[in-house]
Amino acid sequence: MKIPISIPAETFKVRLIDIVVFLIILGILSFLIYIASEWGTPYDRTLEINLNPSNIPQYALQSVARIFSAYLLSLVFSIWYGYTASRTKIHEKIMIPLLDILQSIPVLSFLPGVVLAMIALFPGKRIGLELACILLIFTGQVWNMTFSFYHSISTIPKEMREVVKVFKFNKFSKFLRLDLPFSAIGLIWNSMMSVAGGWFFLMACEMFVLEDRDFRLPGLGSYIQIAANSGNIEYVMYGLGIMILLIIIIDLFIWRPLIVWCQKFRIETVPPEEERESLIFNIFSGSVFIKKVVDTLNNALNKIEKFSYREFILSGNPVMNKISKALGLILLMVISIIIIWAILKASSIVSSVSLDNILTIIKSAFYSLLRVSVALLIALAWTLPVGVYIGLNPRAAKMLQGIVQIAASVPATAIFPVILLLLIKLGGSLDIGAVFLMLLGTQWYLLFNIIAGASAIPKDLIEISRVYGIKGIRKWKTLILPGIFPYLVTGLITASGGAWNATIVSEYVSFGGKIMHAAGLGALISLSSASGNFGLLLLSTCFMSLIVVGINRLVWKRLFILAKTKYLLE
Repeated sequence: MKIPISIPAETFKVRLIDIVVFLIILGILSFLIYIASEWGTPYDRTLEINLNPSNIPQYALQSVARIFSAYLLSLVFSIWYGYTASRTKIHEKIMIPLLDILQSIPVLSFLPGVVLAMIALFPGKRIGLELACILLIFTGQVWNMTFSFYHSISTIPKEMREVVKVFKFNKFSKFLRLDLPFSAIGLIWNSMMSVAGGWFFLMACEMFVLEDRDFRLPGLGSYIQIAANSGNIEYVMYGLGIMILLIIIIDLFIWRPLIVWCQKFRIETVPPEEERESLIFNIFSGSVFIKKVVDTLNNALNKIEKFSYREFILSGNPVMNKISKALGLILLMVISIIIIWAILKASSIVSSVSLDNILTIIKSAFYSLLRVSVALLIALAWTLPVGVYIGLNPRAAKMLQGIVQIAASVPATAIFPVILLLLIKLGGSLDIGAVFLMLLGTQWYLLFNIIAGASAIPKDLIEISRVYGIKGIRKWKTLILPGIFPYLVTGLITASGGAWNATIVSEYVSFGGKIMHAAGLGALISLSSASGNFGLLLLSTCFMSLIVVGINRLVWKRLFILAKTKYLLE
């Protein structure tokens, strides 16, 4: 007699999930092998981008590889730079102004140096141009993430810092147990913005002209750019359609699960009535394989943490201390020599710029400053209420998060024909249209940071405001604005830098074989980059950097000090 054995349904569920996880890992490995095989080929100077829609999937895969390669580089850089800048006052005084300067430099200003350096390192190889493209995307992604991480760990409540001292955490434990968790919400939302920014600048990074040389890589950005240049709206829509599909997939499989996961780092004692949800997160959390991987990583981190508490013989060795100081001095001398050489080289390049060019730069800077100010005011007017609404309502976030991701990722120049037709009907020009194009590249920095700030407001405080009947303007003054203020300042700083960066694609647009541009620094930088006028390019970039750094020092830094001293959750 056979005894029937009943196997729980959960067993099949677990096995099915693990099979899916295995197939996904296999797909990722196959994708990496495909990308490596493509990047290892010789560079084809006569490369033509085929507008046949059947080529879009392979172009899209290569663009995704570039964007996420740049994102991983941005994530590592952001954590290292933000942590190092926050360690001492000396680091902060040097590194934060430097970050202001780097943020203010547009993508196209990095272009000549990066491209020529990578081509020189890998002559005749496509990987050189691929690395150049990744580095250019990196320059459009990294700064808001770095500011977010730095501002987060700089505004950690005092009582949490005291707990770290009481338990005698070393630097690694503090970084692992306090700095990373506290900054997780802001970092993830800014990661979403950074990837969206990667899509936004993809057209400028995958296809560009440097002097008389036309550089292009097969990708979704170059496909949309070729279609836009030829005035073919149908193919532009094909490219945008695939881009939107990719953004939705990335949002469902990466960002939504990460946002659900990072909610455990909120500072609160009262659990929220309605948690954020992710179907993908719920499904994959049941995978035995993923649980084992997570447990293995936790065990490895615990061992590293225990190991970090050991006393090293080298740390107290006077000989090793002298060697480390000598190496530091040598590094400082090398950096100083490079800076001096760069200044001398820049001086020789700028010497070719005439007085008329300087007057043109000053005039262009005034127009760009006016557009940036208007764009920031318009962006703040709508992102503040919408961002708070999404951040405080998980149900609204579930519905609107994907829409925001799509809207933030669409390249401004790709939808320029629609804006152009609207402007013609209204009797406007690119002088006005540039503000709307600029909005497409800058408003999302504010929105994503405001959402992150509203999401991080403790449920305790929300419940207290409800119990005491605090509503309307009073609630905004006493709870919402103070709660999101550090995130709002981060959003304003990055939005300001993003607006200046966006001038290169909003004041200078190519469509239908025609070049349209408005008076402004962005247009001047784009024109000088395309014509190979490196003196004008360098001076325009320096002038833009000077304006951005000046605004940051006079306005945003003071607001940040206010956020650190007055608006802390403690």
